Formats: sequence, structure tokens, C-alpha cells
Amino acid sequence: MKSFDSTCPYAKKCGGCIYQGKPYEEQLKIKQKTVSSLLGKFGKVAPILGAENPDHYRNKVHGIFGRDKKGVIYTGIYEEKSHRIVPVEDCAIEDERATAILKTLCVLAKQFKYQVYYEDKETGLIRHALIRVGRKTGEIMVVLVTASPILPSKNNFTKELCRRHPEITTVVLNVNDKRTSMVLGDRNIVLCGKGYIEDELCGRRFRISPNSFYQINAEQTERLYQKAIEFAGLTGKERVIDAYCGIGTIGSCAAANAAEVLGVELNGDAVKDAIINAKLNQIKNIRFWNEDAGKYMMRMAAEKQKADVVFMDPPRSGSTPEFIESVNTLKPQKVVYVSCDPTTLARDLELFASKGWKVKQIQPVDMFPYTKHVETVVCLSNKRGISDDNRKR
Repeated sequence: MKSFDSTCPYAKKCGGCIYQGKPYEEQLKIKQKTVSSLLGKFGKVAPILGAENPDHYRNKVHGIFGRDKKGVIYTGIYEEKSHRIVPVEDCAIEDERATAILKTLCVLAKQFKYQVYYEDKETGLIRHALIRVGRKTGEIMVVLVTASPILPSKNNFTKELCRRHPEITTVVLNVNDKRTSMVLGDRNIVLCGKGYIEDELCGRRFRISPNSFYQINAEQTERLYQKAIEFAGLTGKERVIDAYCGIGTIGSCAAANAAEVLGVELNGDAVKDAIINAKLNQIKNIRFWNEDAGKYMMRMAAEKQKADVVFMDPPRSGSTPEFIESVNTLKPQKVVYVSCDPTTLARDLELFASKGWKVKQIQPVDMFPYTKHVETVVCLSNKRGISDDNRKR
């Protein structure tokens, strides 16, 4: 493992990489201690899986457009707990190709006389840039977020951007005309290319659209998913639910070892991608539903259907008592919980434990080097047993 030992000049202001300046091995020890202190009461915490290359791992890069007192356009990130923009030229954890494209976007914004959007005054045009990189495929998507669907000289702008960066495979104009903290709006206008990129994980190929969730560290995600599937102990006979399934990554990776996979997701765009991804990978034993996963499982239980394993990968805020109750009502044999916040994970495990669930395995994975965040996979088992006599598939 290599270490990025020099301190990032933006670290104190942006607040993202609190461990900049610390050797990577020391970062891993801190994260191991954090997870163990929060989750150790539930069972033994395995040694954290560190990244082989902890630098420039982010395959999704977000830049906010700003303008300094001299009128120079820049991109940056919000200062921690504020909407003040910290100008960033080079980031130690972002994909270097994306960083270079952000710099070019600033140059072209000046050349094409695009006005920077000011949220307080609700004036201007260009708000954000979002760049997604397929680490295995090399495909790159540039999403320019504007306050209006009208981008002057959009064809010339796109042509010049792609001339300077021929590695770009698609450019999308995303329209966000609302006063909101959300980066992306609902409308996407494809300026060139397919309007999406593809990447590979665990031997599967996935389509990624502008609004779809996709893990930001592809290399560590493969280790994370492999560990989650290992914890599930699939034999090829199980019915599996992939809750919070997004574009279907975990479920699609697990499908080869299961009898049937049911993916459930509230984001409609993600479900469309998930369906396409199943076809892309010729996966016949997976289906997707665009609805609340908790309600879906409660309906399954009411219909006396069963599931053997539930994968759950909720947002950083964790799961909800309602969702956990739906899992408890359905009574799968195992739950594999993928968490990006050990604090909310500890809270949710307490609730599972109160319902009789036992934690069998705990594996932290460092998906986010230099930051305080850490991913953790936990396997829970249902010790109460399942009677199949009155339940059907």
C-alpha cells in the first residue's frame, strides 16, 4: 500500500479528508478502532480491508461553479456545514482525468461567456459539473448542471470540450431550475454520446445514468460485494431480496449463486438502469420493482411468500424501524447489511437484536481513504427458524 503523506491545502476548509497528512496505515488503525468501539459488543470485528491504491479513487467528481473577485471562474466544493465554496484545483482523492476536465470547463465557461449561478440571488446559468468515470471501461460522462435548458452555443461548446478531452464519451445537460440543495434536477438533455456510461464490477457490466447511484470506489466495491456475497452463503437454491438495490449491482453480482433475486428500489431512473443491466449481462433470474422495499416485503409476508436472504444497502442515514420490522416479519434466514456509517449501523443492529437477530460476522472495508467514513458488511442470522409448510415462493 502506498501513502499520500503530504497535507492537502484544502483539507481544513472543505472538511472532507480529515486524515490528510496521516500515513495510510495509521488511518486504517483509527477506522478499525472506530468500528470496533461501536460494533464490538455485537461480535468480533474482522481486520479492515484497506485499499491497495488509496489515492485518486473517486470515480464520481462534483464541482460547484464559482467566480472570484477578479472574475475568474473556478470549481470547488462546499465548506463543511456551509454553502461557501472552497476553490479546488487538485484533489488527492478524485480521479485525475475528472479533475483535468473540471479545469477545462472553467476555461470554456469564460470563453463562451456563461454566467455562474448564485443561489442567493437565483441569477446566472451554470451551477455544477458532475463527472463520472468508468474505472474498468475508461468511459467518461460529463454532466453540466444549469438553471435553464437553454445553453448558448451548446453544440460548439460540446465539440470544443470533446476536442480537448477525447476520452469523454458522453455529455449531458442537466436542468436544475429549483432553489434546492440537490445537485441534479429531473431533466437530462443529451448533448453527445449515449447519455450514460458503462463500467464493470465483479465480472458484470453496469449502465450508469446521471441520476443513478454507483459506488465511488470501484476497486474497493468489488471487495465489498465479494465479502457480502460470501457472508450470504448462497448455494444456488435461495430466493434473495436486494433492498435499496439502486442499479442492481449487488443483486446482479449475487444472481449467479442464487435461484432468484428480487431487486426493490424507489428511484425510478435507477430501476430502469437495473432492468437494462440485467439484460446486458444476460441474467435471467433477477427481477426489479420500483417501490418501497419495506412495503414490498410486508406484502410478501402477507401473501405467505418467503425469502432466504435479504441484502440491504441503505443511505448513510441508515435504515428505519419500519423497514427493519418488515424484514423481521418476512423472516429470512439471513440479512446482509452493507453500511457506510458505523454509527447508524450500530443503532440499527440494536433494533435487530431486540427482535432476536444475531450478528454472525462483521467486516469493515475502507471505501473512502483519507475521510472519516468507512463501509462495513454485517451478516445477521434469524435463530427462530422458518417453517416452510405454510409459506410459498
